[in-house]
Amino acid sequence: MRAWTFQDTRQKQKLGSKAPWSVGWIDPDGKRRSKRIGSKSIATKYARKLEGQVAAGTYQSPARKQWAAFCEEYDQRILGTLDPDSRRLALGALKQFQQIIKPVRLTAIKTQAIDDYIAHRRTARGRKRGSTIASATLNKELRCLKAALRVAHDWGYLPVIPKFRMVKEPKELPRYVTPGDFAAIYQACDVATRPDGGHYSPGDWWRGLLTFLYMTGWRIGETLSLRWDDVSLDNGQAITQAQDNKAGRGEMVPLHPVVVDHLRKLVDFGPTVFSWPHDQRALYRPFARIQRAAGIHLPCHQDHEHTHLCHVYGFHDFRRAFATCNAETLSADALQTLMRHKSYQTTQRYINLAGQVNRAVEQLHVPEVLRKTS
Repeated sequence: MRAWTFQDTRQKQKLGSKAPWSVGWIDPDGKRRSKRIGSKSIATKYARKLEGQVAAGTYQSPARKQWAAFCEEYDQRILGTLDPDSRRLALGALKQFQQIIKPVRLTAIKTQAIDDYIAHRRTARGRKRGSTIASATLNKELRCLKAALRVAHDWGYLPVIPKFRMVKEPKELPRYVTPGDFAAIYQACDVATRPDGGHYSPGDWWRGLLTFLYMTGWRIGETLSLRWDDVSLDNGQAITQAQDNKAGRGEMVPLHPVVVDHLRKLVDFGPTVFSWPHDQRALYRPFARIQRAAGIHLPCHQDHEHTHLCHVYGFHDFRRAFATCNAETLSADALQTLMRHKSYQTTQRYINLAGQVNRAVEQLHVPEVLRKTS
């Protein structure tokens, strides 16, 4: 197959030398095809690329590529290299799109199909009874779909990437565990009955876990994966391994002496620091019980049928507490590094600025005439 470059005659008459360039070719099925590219140099490179694909036997006609075949290829080439959680999220989004839109060929996926998908998903049932799917969850699915279709475009299967209209998310203040609530939860840890069987009490285990979360900002998953081989209590250091954290990179993290003191109480011959011989989801029930004993009852303003879990903290609220409580004393670079975010803008989303603004208001200048009247 030979590909060639050309300029449309009508466009050339109107724009002259500025007219866009296109690539024409005849595919292996004998069908004449063309694609508008832009500049002559880019069009020439694309033409050589097509000829190379035919010579290597990797050419795929865009009109013939099936959605199901693309999803399988995308999983093998791209998703297979991601961490399990990211792969599961992407596959879930592709499956939802398949069930709702039922695409057959990639070229049939237009902007209208994306809008139909959004309209259908916005009415889907949420995780809480009586609620609909959260806007943030829908946007995650849309980002996964957009990434997949971008790859399809790069592979030459999709001529144009459809437009994605992201759903507006409500901007709520980040919820975090306040110092007062942390103190109450810490003191109520003795009501826990699991984990059992160690030389330490369940209360000591929970106090160690919650202190670690509150003073390191680690995620619950990487905290439970922490091994004694990666901890040096004498040096006050811990290593988060690349396969255990969301950032996908291993890092040495310093530990505060208070955290080290709590970890010393949990030293045993087990491989992990926080041994939990159950599913991670089984943590939430005893954690909620501890909070109820501590008198924690948070307001929930979402429109759904409330459960007791609506009124207690989640483990990620400890990560937000780490950001909020240390935002004033740590530099932006130091806080971003400790939270292992690529951008400080991400770190800022974890910080509840309400308390900081209140303290700033207290320090505002008051004119002398107003001081006399107060």
